[in-house]
Amino acid sequence: MASETLQSAGGLHRSATARHQIITDRVRLDGSVTMDELVRATGVSRMTVHRDLDALETEGVLRKVRGGATATRSSSFESDLQYRLTTAIEAKAAIGRAAAQFIDGGQAVIFDESTTALAALRAVDPTDPIIAITNCVPTMTHVTSKTKHRLIGLGGDYVAQYQAFLGILCQQMISNVYADVLVASCSAVLGNATLHQDSRIVQVKQTMIAAAPVRLLLVDSSKIDMGAIYRLGKIGDFTHLITDEGAPASFIEGVRELGVDVVVAEITPSDPVGTRR
Repeated sequence: MASETLQSAGGLHRSATARHQIITDRVRLDGSVTMDELVRATGVSRMTVHRDLDALETEGVLRKVRGGATATRSSSFESDLQYRLTTAIEAKAAIGRAAAQFIDGGQAVIFDESTTALAALRAVDPTDPIIAITNCVPTMTHVTSKTKHRLIGLGGDYVAQYQAFLGILCQQMISNVYADVLVASCSAVLGNATLHQDSRIVQVKQTMIAAAPVRLLLVDSSKIDMGAIYRLGKIGDFTHLITDEGAPASFIEGVRELGVDVVVAEITPSDPVGTRR
């Protein structure tokens, strides 16, 4: 059939699209889900759920694991943007506020596709215009709907998993702009290395690093001493590292020895409350 429809044990019919939404919602809400839970939730066979998980894994929505699926990152898989918006909320808000202190009205600022960079933009005074340069669609939406900032949108190949534009066209556009400040993150920091699971993200971020003299690396403490398959570069490629108070003291000391300024953001009771770290 053009649109797959299967009958559940309860006599209900659910299309593949409807099942995919059920599975996506469960994984994003709980972080992980078992095969048995998905069979009950969708009312279809385990084989059909297996096929659904294969399709959603191809789209980058989740990672298929033994006995079920998870939305949490691994060394080879980066969670999709919607899930990442629900993680480390308090730390990202604190880091975002600290990053906003480095941004003045009238400056040109590059924001990468990370949710932590989006938190920084949200902390910038929306009535004191900046020029926001970004490849991230939710960041573009925030600029145009919530602020007086000017937007320069970076195009290219749209990747739904990240809700961002990537690829060679995006890199070419970045190479043709100058910014005062870069606000960026990475998926993992191990030793002095910054890392990410997707080579397309790495290529775009590397181009961004070359486009601004002040480069802020925003890393919540859950990413420290973690691995990811592709090397973005070194912590020393950035002028500042902003993290939260959960970061190990030895890590902070080591970064300062590299000549990188470190800001430790304090999480306050007013920060939005999240369910996960």
